Amino acid sequence: MLTLDLTNAPRWHDLAPGVRVQLRPLTTALMVATRSDPAVDAVPEEASDEERAVAFAKALARRAVLAWEGIGDADGDPIDPSPEAIDALLDFWPIFEAFQLTYVSTGLLLEQEKNASAPSPNGPSAGASDTATPARKPARTARRG
Repeated sequence: MLTLDLTNAPRWHDLAPGVRVQLRPLTTALMVATRSDPAVDAVPEEASDEERAVAFAKALARRAVLAWEGIGDADGDPIDPSPEAIDALLDFWPIFEAFQLTYVSTGLLLEQEKNASAPSPNGPSAGASDTATPARKPARTARRG
């Protein structure tokens, strides 16, 4: 069952011990805006899937991050989120992976789930194809005697 959160409130996500970020809900509008982000558009055609994923994740994070805790500058002083700081944060592999798993994949998993099974509009096997060949002629019934 798909559960709808009608509050659409930002949520805190733990990305590493002592590091958490407050993120906007992953909505259609946010994903569409990120897909047309200039940084995403600027990725060359010959770029690898990994390079595209990094560009997309950073563009999404720049739109989604509202606040964070446990992140500081080189002197250890807390800093506020900024586009440059968000990009630098996602340059840390464990943070990038956690962001992908706790935030991005929630939307993508739903996309995957809808493609996993044959369509079933009127029952569990309505969209499935037959696996047996049809009988050539009707079966004979036993005679009663």
